[in-house]
Parts: sequence; structure tokens; C-alpha cells
Amino acid sequence: MEGLSLNQISVTAEKSEKMEGGLLLTGPRVKLELPAVPIRYLYSGWHSWSLTAWIGTDYNLRTQRPSILHPMQIDPLYARDHRPNGSWYGAVELPGGGIVLLGSLGLDSHVALNGNILEGWNEGGQLDNPSCEWFLATGDETGIFSRYAGLLGERLGKGHIQKPPRVWCSWYSLNTEIHESQMLKILNDLGDLPFDVFQVDDGWQVSIGDWEPNAKFPSGMSGLATRIRATGRKAGLWLAPLIVVPSSNTYHQHRDWLLHDKSGRLVSAGFNWGEQLYALDTTHPGALEWLAALMKKIRLWGYDYAKLDFLSAGALPGKRHMDMPREAAYRNGLKVIRTALDDAYLLTCAAPILPSIGLCDALRVGPDVASHFTSQLDDSLLMNFSVPGVRNALRTTLHRLWLAPLLHTDPDVVYFRTRQNNLTAEQKSLMQDLATICNVKATSDIPSWLTDSERTLLHAFLEAAPRVSKIGHVAYRIGDRQVDFSQFITMPPLPGPLTNLVGAIPDSLAPIKLLMKILDKLGKNSIKHMLEENPV
Repeated sequence: MEGLSLNQISVTAEKSEKMEGGLLLTGPRVKLELPAVPIRYLYSGWHSWSLTAWIGTDYNLRTQRPSILHPMQIDPLYARDHRPNGSWYGAVELPGGGIVLLGSLGLDSHVALNGNILEGWNEGGQLDNPSCEWFLATGDETGIFSRYAGLLGERLGKGHIQKPPRVWCSWYSLNTEIHESQMLKILNDLGDLPFDVFQVDDGWQVSIGDWEPNAKFPSGMSGLATRIRATGRKAGLWLAPLIVVPSSNTYHQHRDWLLHDKSGRLVSAGFNWGEQLYALDTTHPGALEWLAALMKKIRLWGYDYAKLDFLSAGALPGKRHMDMPREAAYRNGLKVIRTALDDAYLLTCAAPILPSIGLCDALRVGPDVASHFTSQLDDSLLMNFSVPGVRNALRTTLHRLWLAPLLHTDPDVVYFRTRQNNLTAEQKSLMQDLATICNVKATSDIPSWLTDSERTLLHAFLEAAPRVSKIGHVAYRIGDRQVDFSQFITMPPLPGPLTNLVGAIPDSLAPIKLLMKILDKLGKNSIKHMLEENPV
């Protein structure tokens, strides 16, 4: 099958014409009849955290748990679709090694495999993409995706900042337990470590939806930004502007700004911070005006780097103020954000992949990392590959590096510290190598938690710029070394019936909001206790 040609594929589309590297198909629904049943399928997750990987077609990928988190981890519209499927594009490997890619050139598109039939469709019909174009190609995977990226860049654009900054971020050591004096001490302790950005993460705001500094930041966010900039670094700030929680003033004062279903009920955007999450309707004029004012406000505070999280809420299914396809609505909101941020660096997280292209400088291309490699709970009981963990992050990130010509592919932070860390030296090295490949370098390591040798290694890592080249599917040459990630990103063994049954228990308990609030409280108490034993 290595010599598989397009002539061996039966194509059903409104129009088909030859183009460089493949065929350009037109139509809201296209269908390919393949010459054989594929042995592997390239799942394409909806947003940053959603699983993206080559997986055998005989691997029964069950519904991810807990279901209460579907709206914030995966595309809820396809959460229970057990076919090999994914957002915008799908690729298959046929017996013998032939690769076929079917990739949408517009938004609100999905691809699925049924036996030897690969089918793509556009949810919005002609509304968001009048031509409903698709790219069909066969051959070498790297070459195919390089051409696909080029076509997407022509239609959607590219990030405008060429060199990614080196970032220190508060989240992966401190979680929400941050305060002003602590941030200033860390800023001072960084000393000569060559970070370009000092980024304050979650924990500074009054609530999700009320983006003003809380009592832990008495000098305000403007005062902190001034202190950061005095060190020669840019100030960075985390926000989740497309979600609100019921305890926020925004929720109580502007419920008309929120996404509703056809029955008039608010659409769930998931559950976090011990509260239900709701989504902003990015077609509502009032919500858009508020978004623009918020972005301009953080710029006036002095923040030149914005990490915007939980953005997929803007593309959830629902009834909007203006009738437009959901991903087009999200992109509408992101355009307003991009314009208001002006020339600030924009990192989008938990963001729908294709709808973010051209409007952000960097995109988180995998789940969050963590200070552990993986867990039995996530792999077997929940089969949740969107949650934080190094293997989950490596797996999905490596399968999205083809996006690099369009934006900075953010693999998340790396670890050098041994304190408060369960990763082996090899696992930390893998993360560091991936960050080098992406050329997006960040850490949350607290300076006082680093040994002298760890600090020296971190400094060298931030300064290094070795030559990087791809030499295999997930293998690279970095300087004079070779690294192959293959054995570290495999899917775990499928759980048996009993394990699957046990895994249903936490899924059934998760909708109990009181229990979720208790778990959130226990998590925060654990962080507080850890910081008492490991002061900054």
C-alpha cells in the first residue's frame, strides 16, 4: 500500500478537482470508499486537551469519564460516538502502510470512519464556509500535513510574533494559592534566570467572571505588572474570559449574555472551582463589548502576555443571540479579543484548534502536564486522556506539531525540580526535549525549591538553541542526540469489564455537586498544607 494512489479511492462529493499535493473536494458532506479497512485512525481532538493520536481501529475507545466534565474536556456533541472520529480532519493507515488524509478547510466540520468508508461533514452547511472545501491526499504523513497546514494558513492566517518568549508561570507549583508578596519574592529569586515573561496564573481574580484583583493583591494588578516590568521582563496574566460561575456578579447581572439551549436553560460548560461553569455567548453585543473592555483593561494594567483558558466554552452547542455555527461564533469572539489585545502575545488554552488559527500567537496543543506521568484512575477507571499528566500531554502534543508553521505549539511547562515531584529523571528529560523541539520554553519551578545543580540546568535549558530535525514519526535529532518518544505515548491496555464497571462509580457520583465541592476544597487544603511544608 505504500504506493496508494488517489485513483484507488472512490470519492463522493459535489465537486472534485486536482490541486498541488492532492484533491480539492467541495460539498457539505463528502465520502471516501477506501480500498481496504484501515488498521489505524488518527483521532483529532476538538480542543487543546482533547485526545489526538494514532490509535488502532481494534482499540475500543470508550466514552470518557466523568461525563459532567465533557463540556470542558472534549466536544460534547460527539462524546458518545464510538466510531473512530474527530474534529475537522481524519487520517487512516491502510494495511501495508498507505496513509490517507481528509481535512476540512473550514470550521464546524467533523470526520468519522465506518468500516472502509471515511466521511466528512460540515455542521453548519453553507453558513460558515460557503464552499465547504476539503483536502484529500495520500502519501507520506509529514508531507501531507505540511501541505494541509499551508492550505489552512492561506485561509485562516498565522500568528504574528516570530519568536516565542521564555515564561515563568505560577500554576504548576502554586495552583490558586498565590498572593502578591509571594509573587514578588519569586520574581526577585529568579535573579539572572533568562525568562522573558513572568506570568501570574489563576488565583488573582475575585471570581471567574469578575476579573478584578482580590484581597491577596492589595497593590492591584497594575502595581504587580510595574514591579515585573522593572526587572526587564514582560508581565503575563491568566484569564478564562469565556466562562462565568454562579457566584460572580457577571452571572447575576448579565445572564442574557450566556449561552442557552433551545429550551432556554443555560448550557453547562463543565464544573470547576467547586462551581458549575457557564459559557459566554460570543455573538451577544453586550458580551462582546465587555470582552473588548476586559482585554483593553489588562493591557492598561501593563500585561503584554495573555494566557486565555477554557476557551472552548465559546464554541459549545447552544442557541445564540445571532444565528451562526458554533465554531464561527467562537472565532467571532476571538477576533474581538485579538483586536483589543493589540500587539500583546496571545496564548490560547483549552481552545478549539482550527478556529483559533490566525488569531493567536501560541496554542496549547495538549493536556496540562503534572508532576506525575500517568495514573490508573485516569487510564483504566475513567479512560480520560484529557486530564493532566505527562503521558497524556506528550501523546497529544506530538501528534499536533504539524501546526508549527501556523503558530507556536505550546507543550506546557517543564520540570527541573525534584522537590514536590514524582517524575523520574527520564520523564523530566522527555518534557524538556519536547519543549526544545517546540521552541516554547516555560516552567513553574519555584527558585527556592531548586538545588544549585537544578538551577544551573534550567539556566542552560533556557539559553540553549540546538539544531532540531525530525527523523521519524515521533523521533527527533536534537543537536548530537536522538530521542524517540514512541514507547512513552502508547495507549494503556483496555480495561476489563469489572474495571469498567468500577469506573462507572465515580462517573455516577460526579454530578453530585456537594461532593465535587468537597473534592475541590480538599484539593485546595492539600496545596496549602504542601506550601506550609515547602515555603516559597
